[in-house]
Amino acid sequence: MAVIICLSNYLVQFQFNYLGLNEVLTWGAFSYPITFLITDLANRFYGKDFAKKTVIYGFLSGITFSFILTFEDFNLIILRIVFASATAFLAGQFLDIFLFNILRNRSWFIPPLISSILSSFLDTVIFFGIAFYGTDSSWIMLAIGDLTIKLIFAFIMLLPFKILIAKFN
Repeated sequence: MAVIICLSNYLVQFQFNYLGLNEVLTWGAFSYPITFLITDLANRFYGKDFAKKTVIYGFLSGITFSFILTFEDFNLIILRIVFASATAFLAGQFLDIFLFNILRNRSWFIPPLISSILSSFLDTVIFFGIAFYGTDSSWIMLAIGDLTIKLIFAFIMLLPFKILIAKFN
């Protein structure tokens, strides 16, 4: 979890310069949805308490290393983005855990898919609402691009989820 958080925090600095999407996506949008897969696997195998610990310890480790890696460029804008990121991450991950547990006894694909989709919406709204509201940035398009990738990954991550639960159950 910490590795994916650090990777995403680093990759968010770089625009995705393909398919004319450089104004809509950063590379961080492609790594971040893996956090939902990690949480869902932790939840499936070890339960909600272990999943919560995974989120908390991964978050604390990831944010610590992210600060160390970016400390020299730290300013109030970065502080606002860090606060937005932290708030969105924790809210989204805890919603994911909550929804996954409600849906746990459904077909194998329902808990990770529904919890990831709804958590992605919450994560996106919180992050972009806090980080960019009231700025001149074209944040609405960035939010739409980011959410679109998260939703696509919610479906893509079903394959590794299924493979891993089949292998280890």
